[in-house]
Amino acid sequence: MHWSRRTPCSSLAEKPAAGANTLAARLARLGLRTDADFILHLPLRYEDETRITALRDARPGIAAQFEVEVVDSEIAYRPRRQLLARVRDSSGALLLRFLNFYPSQQKVLHPGARLRIFGETHEGYLGAEIIHPRFRAVAADEPLPERLTPVYPTTAGLGQATLRRLIGRALERADLGDTLPPALRRRLRLPEFAAAIQRLHTPPPEMSQAVLESREHPAWRRVQFDELLAQQLSLRRAYSARRARGAPPLVPTTTLTAALLESLPFRLTAAQASAWQEIAADLKQPHPMQRLLQGDVGSGKTVVAALAMLQAVEAGYQAALMAPTEILAEQHYRKLAAWLEPLGLEVAWLTGSLKKRDKDAAIARVGAGETPIVIGTHALIEDKVGFARLGLAIVDEQHRFGVRQRLALKEKGLFAHQLAMSATPIPRTLAMSYYADLDVSVLDELPPGRSPVTTKLVSEARREQVVARVHEACRGGRQAYWVCPLIEENEVSVEANESEANVKRSGRNQNAVLQLKTAEETYARLLAELPDLRVGLVHGRLKTAEKAAVMAAFVRNEIQVLVATTVIEVGVDVPNASLMVIEHAERFGLAQLHQLRGRVGRGVDASTCILLYAQPLGELARARLKVIFESTDGFAIAREDLRLRGPGEFIGARQSGLPLLRYADLEDAALVEQARAAAEDMLRDQPQLAAAHLQRWLGGREELLKA
Repeated sequence: MHWSRRTPCSSLAEKPAAGANTLAARLARLGLRTDADFILHLPLRYEDETRITALRDARPGIAAQFEVEVVDSEIAYRPRRQLLARVRDSSGALLLRFLNFYPSQQKVLHPGARLRIFGETHEGYLGAEIIHPRFRAVAADEPLPERLTPVYPTTAGLGQATLRRLIGRALERADLGDTLPPALRRRLRLPEFAAAIQRLHTPPPEMSQAVLESREHPAWRRVQFDELLAQQLSLRRAYSARRARGAPPLVPTTTLTAALLESLPFRLTAAQASAWQEIAADLKQPHPMQRLLQGDVGSGKTVVAALAMLQAVEAGYQAALMAPTEILAEQHYRKLAAWLEPLGLEVAWLTGSLKKRDKDAAIARVGAGETPIVIGTHALIEDKVGFARLGLAIVDEQHRFGVRQRLALKEKGLFAHQLAMSATPIPRTLAMSYYADLDVSVLDELPPGRSPVTTKLVSEARREQVVARVHEACRGGRQAYWVCPLIEENEVSVEANESEANVKRSGRNQNAVLQLKTAEETYARLLAELPDLRVGLVHGRLKTAEKAAVMAAFVRNEIQVLVATTVIEVGVDVPNASLMVIEHAERFGLAQLHQLRGRVGRGVDASTCILLYAQPLGELARARLKVIFESTDGFAIAREDLRLRGPGEFIGARQSGLPLLRYADLEDAALVEQARAAAEDMLRDQPQLAAAHLQRWLGGREELLKA
């Protein structure tokens, strides 16, 4: 069979050179380069052009096809320039209105022209009308199509007719042979691939449009299963490839790890102890560990990471921890240095803001192997940073780094073991689908001594009462955070699922400036409203030394109210801070609200998080605030976040390198489980079919999955 070849769509070669280049560029924006891409570019919806509806039977808001004759047309100014065409059939009349049009369209709409038009009618000032209908001139006896008309996802400058023609040619050329074992297809009651694809691209008129568009048809079920299977095959192959590579076994002496456990002022929770044992066992293996340590806010991931780093040091290797922001990296550095330097270990601190002399000295010591443990930001992956013997690379908040950045750190050591950490709990179906190539450890309990956080929703109209609550708490010896949102230039609410670091990384500097402006204005206002309290300000644009000074003053209770941007989202640990106010909470994403709320409740005092919101609330914002108000369970919140945002946004798919699912639904846990089981069976028993299935669905796009 030859269907698995990634054949470039030859129809592009039929165009003149300049046109082909333009068309190819537009198709590339949709990811359409080969026949396999075209046949898997499936319709968004369908239109029924298999029948003609009389004008008298038109129903407002219901799309239909009409065959009419043009009575007259004119360019009118009511008040803007527009093209109006009056048409009729034997049962009635209709007005066609074009607010944007070309001379070629006006030329077709001449009196006496016979047209087939498609669109939704509604009542206008001059009677029934259609705005911007699709239309074409036809002969009096032109036959009707025999199939429903597919409507495909497209891009600017690429019409549906062109897409239909190219997809049709790809369907004619491609061999749609099946890549599923017949026994598997029969067991899951799935149609053959060729039948499913042909049915979705060219459905007969008797098929229910509602069923097709709801994606409950067996043909859609086949496509959804195939897509999940391709993902599972790719991830499992990446997992097997990692395990086939060599890595230094980090066999511990347990001297340092025992000393750390003895010196800690607390005992590990059962979840921490279990995760540590899983990681310790992985590190002793002769192949690279690839493990995700996930735990809710405040679950104690850092001490587990410290134990893993000590195991690397005991085995004679170095360990590095990379964090996405300087504040988070510095928090890790201070905590780890306080734990590990009393054990006689030097902990290096490496960030881009260090003075050149200090940075060069730290790099030299790391390169010479004199420093066993290094904490830093993206500076760790600069070309001039080298390690003598890197055995363990830890990436915190791993979803905030690009896949290339995570690879760059791991590759500083020859097949170093890697531990990724995330404070965003991952729902089970998402872990099964997107993290099938990782081993996962979960911290699902909080250390003792953490007080529960009460969440309150308060309208912005009651801001004065909130300020009074802050004053009362701080006069009573407590401290408070006041968090300011990211605000777009046009003052429109955004899906603020980005930290300040993400904003900078994506180049949205204007937005970062506006966020800073908002924080400074809030800081000035609170200084005036709370004259007897010490108010501080911290944001991502402060120099590292200034930021550290403000945070240190807050830790010492020399600052009672800290006005901050989302730079404090992770890593900040001040037990005396028992009150947080999040201004314009409706602008934040669920995960971010949960992370911010986790900055309080870290001591023994009862803590409160006040979500200040502005009216009117949009539907999505209302849903987010309802979830965060009703739950403190990070996994429950993550499930809702996944439902509201979708998997691509939830995991940061652009940074992860993972292929987005276009057709499958991650909430269908049964189908995910079936695909995972099938992937394991096919890789073991029918590797050629597995390779063919991957070639059809992913082509050469697997390389980033190996990160």
